[in-house]
Amino acid sequence: MNWAFPQVPTERVVILRRLVYAVVLLDIFLLTAFPIGHGNIPADLYSQLPVRAILHLPQPTAVYVQVLRIVIAVAAVLALLGVRPRITGWVVAFGMLDWLSNAYSYGKINHDHLALLVALFVLPLAAAKATDAREALQRNGWSMRMIQVSVVATYFLAAIAKVSEAGWGWASSAVLVWAITRRGSALGQLVAHWPLLTYVFQWVVLILEFCAPLMLWLRGRPLYAYVAFWFVFHASTFALLGIHFIPTAVCLFAFLPLERLAGRRVISRAVRPRAAWR
Repeated sequence: MNWAFPQVPTERVVILRRLVYAVVLLDIFLLTAFPIGHGNIPADLYSQLPVRAILHLPQPTAVYVQVLRIVIAVAAVLALLGVRPRITGWVVAFGMLDWLSNAYSYGKINHDHLALLVALFVLPLAAAKATDAREALQRNGWSMRMIQVSVVATYFLAAIAKVSEAGWGWASSAVLVWAITRRGSALGQLVAHWPLLTYVFQWVVLILEFCAPLMLWLRGRPLYAYVAFWFVFHASTFALLGIHFIPTAVCLFAFLPLERLAGRRVISRAVRPRAAWR
């Protein structure tokens, strides 16, 4: 129970909430902002995801998609500003479920949105304002823990997919060099001339993806070092290939004591020893 419901200050939730909703705005206007299934994409490519079938969500029209974008944007701005964070948070969560499930009904599903979608559904359950109440702090902790689990699942299941599809030889293959030749940057082209370096990079990534569950139990500097590695990893893939993992990267902040940025504490001395991830 202490692991699943650690006591976490609301300030951490507030700061993470702002970061997450800022990424939502970035996502709907830049990252998945193409005319989904209408205009540039043939409608006959639509093959709805199971979640849309379960919820009986039809193929949206072009007008529906644009109205949905506006609803999500308005709700995200209000939630970011702390205006009725629970109500606006739920609007964003269900809106993004509709938005992403529709976008991914036309082909490739980006696993980098898993943690973001989980975050959107658990953040409204956290405390809406600063408090020392034990129950509220534990709600905060559960929300942060669920985000952490989803981040870990993103990395761990990615490793499982690599090995199940390509075997352990994936780490010793030319997959990174191949990717660089397809969409690499000038820096990537330079790295491609050092195949040994690409093998080391691939093995390190695969091993740390398999070890990602350790992040749920590490504390202090070892945890911060692990989180820092993923930030560096995502920055590297963007520099080499132009591939970003912004929706997952923002959720990595759930592992960090963001309340220190607020310049004050909301945890009383009585509960401070139980607070996690310091």
